[in-house]
Parts: sequence; C-alpha cells; structure tokens
Amino acid sequence: MDASIGVLMACPMSLYLEQELDKRFKLYRFWAQPSRQEFLKIHAESIRAVVGNATAGADAELIDALPKLEIVSSFSVGLDKIDLNKCKEKGIRVTNTPDVLTEDVADLAIGLMLAVLRRICECDKYVRKGLWKMGDFKLTTKFSGKRVGIIGLGRIGLAVAKRAEAFDCPISYYSRSEKPNTNYKYHSSVIDLASNCDILVVACALTPETRHIVNREVINALGPKGVLINIGRGPHVDEPELVSALVEGRLGGAGLDVFEKEPEVPEQLFSLDNVVLLPHVGSGTLETRNAMADLVIGNLEAHFLNKPLLTPVV
Repeated sequence: MDASIGVLMACPMSLYLEQELDKRFKLYRFWAQPSRQEFLKIHAESIRAVVGNATAGADAELIDALPKLEIVSSFSVGLDKIDLNKCKEKGIRVTNTPDVLTEDVADLAIGLMLAVLRRICECDKYVRKGLWKMGDFKLTTKFSGKRVGIIGLGRIGLAVAKRAEAFDCPISYYSRSEKPNTNYKYHSSVIDLASNCDILVVACALTPETRHIVNREVINALGPKGVLINIGRGPHVDEPELVSALVEGRLGGAGLDVFEKEPEVPEQLFSLDNVVLLPHVGSGTLETRNAMADLVIGNLEAHFLNKPLLTPVV
C-alpha cells in the first residue's frame, strides 16, 4: 500500500488495527494531538481517510476540515458518529463492520438476560463475601420460556431471536415494517411490543427516529416484572426515565451494555442489584475485534486500489 496516504484515526480502538494501519499508511492519531485545530491546519491536505468507531467518527465539522477526504471506514456496525448526509453530498465513501460482530453481540444479550434474571453477579458477590455460610441465596427468576420482544429485527436482532428460541422463548418484534420470511409476531408499535413481552431487547440502529425509542410509556408498559436489555446504543433509551423506573420499582430489571454519555454511567444504578452494567463490550472479544480490524483495513485497501468496497454503506 502507498505509505504516503494519510489516515486519521479518531480515537484509540484496537492496538492491532493501529499497528496494521501504521504498516500500510501514514497514520495520524487524532487523540494524541495537543491541539486538534492546529493539527488539522497543518495536515488537512494529506488526510484521505478517517477511521472511526462507536465513540468518535466523522461529523460535519471534521469532514469540512478535510478537503481531501475520500473514505470513512468505521470500526463498528453503528454509523451514528458519521454524518452520512454530508458524506453523500461530498461523494465520500463510508464502510462499517457488519456480520463479523453479530454473534458476539447476540451472545452478550443472552448473557445479560441470564445475569439479570438469575442474579448471577449478585450471587457471585454473595459467595465472595462469605454470606453463603449464613444461609442460602434468595430465589431468582426463570429465563426459559420468557416472552422476548426485540426492537429491530436486523442481523443482531435475528441472532438474539435465534438464541432465545433455544430457551423456548416466544419471540415478537417491532421494526419500521413487518419482515417477510419470519414466524415471529410483529407489533406495529413499541408500546404494544413492551406490553406483550417479559424481556425487551434494544437491537436497532441509532437514528434520529430511534433516539429515546424506549421512553417512559414504553418502560411503564414493560412494567414492574419486565426487564430491559440494551445492546444497541445508549441514546435509544431515555436514561433519566430508566433510572427513575428502576429506583421506584416500576421496572423489574435491566442489563445495559451502553449508556447515553459513555463512559459516564448514572451512579444511582450502582446500588441496584437488579441491574447488570457492562462497559460497551458487545463486540469485545479478541476474535471479533481482529476480524473487524481486518475489515476496516480491507475496505481502505480496496478503496485506494480502486477495487469494490467490502462493506459499503455510502
């Protein structure tokens, strides 16, 4: 690859990806710059690609600051940190990393369901604190057979459904339109879905329409025995409403891998034992992160060699 091609990496995401980019391109680490403004003034003309992820991507301001930008390759399936309209307008290509992370995220969704219902984290603390000697742990809630509702029946939503089916869970879903070729029950509103399931899973893409798709009404429809699982994006859920519902007992529990203002997490959740909190690790396995990195590099190489992109979005 041409080592003079400037690639801007938006934030730290994968050491392997960083090393591989360094070998092939002129890599600029955006987070390491004391002044981003100054850095862009000096290097804007030589940057032809941006690599972003779920934390930092390419907003309108950055795109405008890079006149030679040709491609944004995202180390993530979600595209909410990229101004797609601006990219289309300027003819900038966009790629992401679908498929390779589907299984990991779906595995984690099931793990969260089991952890919340069977109180796995709390049980672990119980043993470590020596409390078992004082008596048995309280009874928990069965997972098998629970009604699972999924918001968004894309790749990840389908993979979650397939896994939950193995636990004899009836599956229903909400999406913009009913999906052909599925036996799962379709609900045309999220409130309907929440009213008719025990576990509600957020697995849709983050767009202006899906921001706060889980609001107070949806949480109340899920109710004091319901559990919310979010492996989508933090802003899918109205976080203050979720916190108050959990604190007041209007919601039965939650398993959260994502939050509105990561890495900030509402401290009121720390003392609740019916909530499992993860640091956005849905795709966080060695195998998957390396496969994602290979896909990011593969897309960049394809672009600069004038070959078809592997996973084009724009």
